[in-house]
Amino acid sequence: MQQKTLVPIVRSVTGNFPSLTYSVAVVGLGYVGLPLALLAARKGHRVVGLDINAEKVKSINSGICPFFDVELTERLANTRLPADTNFARARDVEIIVLCVPTPVRHDHIPDLVPIMEASKSVASHLKKGTLVIVESTVNPGVCENVVLPILERGSGLRAGADFMLSHCPERVNPGDPEWNVENISRVAGSLTEEGLEKTLAFYGSIVTGPIRPMRSIKEAEAVKIVENTFRDINIAFVNELALSFDRLGIDVVNVIEAAATKPFAFMAHYPGCGVGGHCIPVDPYYLIAEGKRNGFNHRFLSLARKINNHMPKHTVDLLERMLRKEHIPLKGARVALLGLAYKADIDDVRESPSLVMLEELEKRGAEVMPFDPYVKNARIPTLRKALTGAHAAIVATPHRSFRALSPHDFLECGVSIVIDGKNCLSKEAFVGAGVQYRGIGR
Repeated sequence: MQQKTLVPIVRSVTGNFPSLTYSVAVVGLGYVGLPLALLAARKGHRVVGLDINAEKVKSINSGICPFFDVELTERLANTRLPADTNFARARDVEIIVLCVPTPVRHDHIPDLVPIMEASKSVASHLKKGTLVIVESTVNPGVCENVVLPILERGSGLRAGADFMLSHCPERVNPGDPEWNVENISRVAGSLTEEGLEKTLAFYGSIVTGPIRPMRSIKEAEAVKIVENTFRDINIAFVNELALSFDRLGIDVVNVIEAAATKPFAFMAHYPGCGVGGHCIPVDPYYLIAEGKRNGFNHRFLSLARKINNHMPKHTVDLLERMLRKEHIPLKGARVALLGLAYKADIDDVRESPSLVMLEELEKRGAEVMPFDPYVKNARIPTLRKALTGAHAAIVATPHRSFRALSPHDFLECGVSIVIDGKNCLSKEAFVGAGVQYRGIGR
């Protein structure tokens, strides 16, 4: 494919296009697409949501959020958002936004099937003048080398001449009461200046944060990958410090908090039992794979992934050592695993380190009692049932209800060994109460 001309850079814009109204199809109604669709509808655009999951579509049309999110549940109850499995409805819109997942396979190779299938589903319904925006996180080159050819073949139209293609990588933080899809700043890149202007106009009409235009789609693709890889690398750094400081008798959390008193050049990241979610443990693999395709070896990124992937096993090792001190073999021990979601106060289990710990514990012969107040169909229905009779507990997700637990809550159920996988409990309080407490690096 020929090299695309760089779009002239323009200044960042802010949400100053309130009078614009577009017809929009949002493809993929998950943690990214549904908030975006509801926001666009609330801002006055004519929006239809498209998804291949009939059950999810039925739920949305009934005004019920298909996953746990208090704010979205309220928004959905007060915002009209028609949802459909019929992708022919994309024929009637000016803007199509692709918000489907971009996971990795078990061998850590990027799985582009969802974005490819979504592109095929809308390609035959493209008309001249349509703007297609990819929000799904992809490595540099995917929009032009994968999405674009599919759209051109399926539509018979030419990108840049007959339809526009842009990338505005998603920025959402589920469970965050401060930052949401409306106020987080965005970046956008496009094949053409016309496509960029329309993309900026659309996002400028729905978000309040600044929108930074990029000179190419590849630059925009690279931004999202860099954001999450930065976090993965820094988490790997403090996880390695935690492993090292364990041997030195140093509380790594105290050290990090002290280092954070420096007013410049230090950004605090904290260790834990693993990295989960659809972004941080996934996006580095996209950059690693693209590097390999171009003859480059991302050694630093690969090492960070290796360190972070080791943390769930390290947490189980830590538990086994604590049990051994009490002359309790892990095999046959009853272990309460508190939390299955990858982060606090949501129900998303994608890439959750808890699932790795669950598998590792069962492989070593432990009787695992997993409980999560947000995850449907968790094996154990209540916290008390998970704790009662357990030899030990691992706090794997820092849910608000878990952070509020006291030493007494564990001791009254007979649990005297607590592994704090997210360092979210008071070390001083638990040790002072006689609990055999260990955090990650403390």
